[in-house]
Amino acid sequence: MDSLTPELQQLHDKIRKLEAQLADCMAQNAELTQDKQRLKQTLKLTEEKLNATLDGNGLCLWEQDIPSGNLIMYNQEWGALLGYTLEERPAHIDSWKSHLHPDDKDWVIKAFYDHVEGKEDIYRAVHRMIHKDGSVSWVSDRGRIIEYNEDGKPKRIMGTHTDITQEKRYEQELARLAHYDPLTNLLNRNALKSHYQKNFKHPQAKGTLIFIDLDGFKGINDKAGHRIGDLLLIHVANTISQTAKTLLGTGQHAIARIGGDEFVILTTAHQAEILAPFTQTLLQQFNQPTSIEQHKTQIGLSIGVCTFSAPTTFAHAYEQADKAMYQVKQQGKHDVAFVSLL
Repeated sequence: MDSLTPELQQLHDKIRKLEAQLADCMAQNAELTQDKQRLKQTLKLTEEKLNATLDGNGLCLWEQDIPSGNLIMYNQEWGALLGYTLEERPAHIDSWKSHLHPDDKDWVIKAFYDHVEGKEDIYRAVHRMIHKDGSVSWVSDRGRIIEYNEDGKPKRIMGTHTDITQEKRYEQELARLAHYDPLTNLLNRNALKSHYQKNFKHPQAKGTLIFIDLDGFKGINDKAGHRIGDLLLIHVANTISQTAKTLLGTGQHAIARIGGDEFVILTTAHQAEILAPFTQTLLQQFNQPTSIEQHKTQIGLSIGVCTFSAPTTFAHAYEQADKAMYQVKQQGKHDVAFVSLL
């Protein structure tokens, strides 16, 4: 037994060494487990911060496998922007293409493949898409190739997809306010002038500028109040618009409110057989009192009509129609006067 003691001691030492190594391994494993948990927690927090940042900016992070066309959305549900579920519309490039607005579809797809084929450094497009309910959503898309196959062909593209519908609606509203009278929704003077310059620049162009001033409006506004006055202006604007639509034919026409109670019509119609019935119909529609919320109001129309041909300027046609209108004012009101620059 004594001869075995060194061997047993050696074995005992090995066991103790193995036990120590095992303890070290277990400690390292526990530390690695803790590190793994910390990394998972850090990754989770990073993902939450990234998603919060993306969502806060309205960004959707996407990736597409180019050979298959399959799409991955990282921080939003696929189709959420357009009101669809994954079951209704698979996450695939064909689904994306099918919901592009018809007026944008061709150029947007071209922009995408111009980048995929190396013709452009980046894919970038601001365009419209059709929502499930038929409404239009505006989006801003950006993307870039991030991986190529061994043969050099593009494999993956990643980018962002941003819903900018509210911003676009705000822009459109600002544009509307810049060009339209907020009370009647008719054009304002600047917009009418732009319409003139756009539609009467051809050397052979002919048209008519009709200036309408309301008779007796100030007294109604002072007596019945501004609210009734505003409602009366809206009524006049609607009456002029509907009559123009009915009697001015198929030619282009634009209607503006350019002052408190002044309206101007620009039309390509310049023939007396069209203009005379139109102005007489307007006068007849205001021969009788108009009822505005139980308020009986009586106004008249003083109308100046100037027919013109290119290169008459907007300012000159406007001035001549204005003078014709004042002739009516001086001669008893509620009538029409014509002047020709043809």
